[in-house]
Amino acid sequence: MIAKKNIEKIFYLFVFSHLFLWTLIPSISNLNLPLDTIEALAWGSNLDWGFNKHPPLSAFAVEIFYQIFGANDWSYYFLSQIFVIISFYFVWKFSNEIFDDKTYSLFSVLILSGIYFYNFTTPEFNVNVSQLPFSALCVYFFWKSINTNKKIYWILFGIFSALGILSKYLFIYLLAAFFIYLIFNYNNFKKLIPNYFLSVLISFMLLGPHLIWLLENNFVTVFYGLNRSGLSEFNIANHFLNPIIFLLKQVIILLPFFIMIVSIVKKFKLKINFKNKKTQFLIAINLVPLFLIFFTSIITGAKIRTMWMTPFYLFLGILFFEILKKNIEINKIKRFYYLFIFFFITTPALYLLVSIVDETKRTDYPGKEISRLVQNKWNDNFVNEIKVVIGDEWSAGNLSYHLNSRPSWYNSLKNKTKMIKEDQGVIYVGNPKVLKKVCPGVFGEISPVGYCMIGKR
Repeated sequence: MIAKKNIEKIFYLFVFSHLFLWTLIPSISNLNLPLDTIEALAWGSNLDWGFNKHPPLSAFAVEIFYQIFGANDWSYYFLSQIFVIISFYFVWKFSNEIFDDKTYSLFSVLILSGIYFYNFTTPEFNVNVSQLPFSALCVYFFWKSINTNKKIYWILFGIFSALGILSKYLFIYLLAAFFIYLIFNYNNFKKLIPNYFLSVLISFMLLGPHLIWLLENNFVTVFYGLNRSGLSEFNIANHFLNPIIFLLKQVIILLPFFIMIVSIVKKFKLKINFKNKKTQFLIAINLVPLFLIFFTSIITGAKIRTMWMTPFYLFLGILFFEILKKNIEINKIKRFYYLFIFFFITTPALYLLVSIVDETKRTDYPGKEISRLVQNKWNDNFVNEIKVVIGDEWSAGNLSYHLNSRPSWYNSLKNKTKMIKEDQGVIYVGNPKVLKKVCPGVFGEISPVGYCMIGKR
């Protein structure tokens, strides 16, 4: 066992090692930022209260970092890890509320290294990663709220709830778990209800601009999510197949987690005390969102994409260690640490290996070099700066990110032509065969994409 005085030091060593490793490895192995990060940067170049695919928070986050660090890829890997370690920190803070022995708190965080969502996928800053800190913050402050009923905790819970929804709408499943927990314990929490609705009111106030944007844009992000889940195509078999596939994927993803659990327990017998307040809450935040998502898939036939589950396993370690702590064998603790070290080292090593061996990934796209060639052709023909790029989030988004003038990105100029000033240079990115025929300016092609440049000569 680790000396109790060293447990906190080990926790901080872990989070900062995680931050360093998962910032360094993709920074040296990737030629280009991942798709979702480029997409968020494209949105960030032209900030709004929502975008065609997602709410705005991920775009706001990357744009803040762009204003500070510019087009330096390492900073966006760093940003992603900041979000991850904030979530780890509040998992740690919450676990200290649950356990008297901080050893279990440490286990509850270290075991997250065995879950795919908190290692291999973290370099790609996207809407899933952006949910992580707000999930942890909401759990922590909701727990503090129901135990103290202090307004400051309820206010913070309301703020972080709104920020979670502004990251991704699936965050609502976690908020639904809190609501169900309150309803099932209504007699014990009657006095808390006014403050709970205060937090709801604060959330809606913060969500106001986005809700107005949604209304003005015909709920485009909602319909995008529905289409991604396959609801636009009805098939009765989906009501059976998709939930089963969803469960099988969760078992595979959580396999390393359960290996770590089994390595230190003498008997894997779940004796759950449902009357225990802590256990009830842990079941609510861990299993209720999972059940609701599974139930949604059964009822609607929706295809639940694996990455959508990213924020929902942060507290799974706390649940299992709370239930199984009496069955943990002290003489097996070393097994747990060996497994932790194995996953902690091998996952970034595997990421590096894949990056080196597989040269067909999005992160091998020569975005910087293409942008240099486009800029050179522009300089040969025009005297003004490139201020607008129009096209898909990947090809046009890379231009927006890499070009020094940081042009604003648009998917299209439909109903937006009045926003473009006469002296602003514009580049259309798209199908080269189509652009070559209709381009009123200078046309260029870097296979497989064409570039139509319109500027001041």
